[in-house]
Amino acid sequence: MSLDFKKFSGTGMTSDSSRLKLVSYLEKEGITNKKVLDVMRLVPRHLFVDEAISSKAYDNTALPIGKSQTISHPLIVAKMTEILMEKNPKRILEIGTGSGYQAAVLSQLVEKVYTIERIEYLHNKSKNIFRKVGFKNIYTKFSDGNEGWSQKSPFDAIIITAGAIDIPEKLIEQLSYDNGILISPVENKGKQYLKSIIKTKDGCNEKIHGIVNFVPLLAGVVS
Repeated sequence: MSLDFKKFSGTGMTSDSSRLKLVSYLEKEGITNKKVLDVMRLVPRHLFVDEAISSKAYDNTALPIGKSQTISHPLIVAKMTEILMEKNPKRILEIGTGSGYQAAVLSQLVEKVYTIERIEYLHNKSKNIFRKVGFKNIYTKFSDGNEGWSQKSPFDAIIITAGAIDIPEKLIEQLSYDNGILISPVENKGKQYLKSIIKTKDGCNEKIHGIVNFVPLLAGVVS
């Protein structure tokens, strides 16, 4: 689903030129998928952070969004998105809506994005942004992401935006057997690694994509 973001174009540090600089940086860092690069240029990241820090929206840096959470670096958003897009998914489940930016990026590349947030404040805030901008293919839920969204499964892809010690088995169960792909930060010996899992009828294949740094994946909800 493609939206017209022109009315949300900013000025100065949130202008189109700032977005082009970001895309140039992403290309230099190895992002090659043209569709992903185009969406990273178009989706207005400054709408997903507080206005007081919007001048930093197109820097490759994590920014605070409240409740001790952050919006991820654009590079890691692009990298995780690019890995998922290798399998051309149509329906994606996101665990950890956070600011809503990752879901917004994905929504411009796939048919439907289902996203779960355990912190009610962030759930409501991101939902309001989705409504304001006009995203029609993002479906939100306030819940414990460890449980997934079984009623909407199976998913072609699942993205977890928090560091897990062990990937919840319920999420793997909700992944399609037809080359479904899951990507998540995982913890091992004090470090976090970005891991992808491809699920087939013959089993799961895993691959590591480098070191990352995410907030931890927690259980329960915060009202």
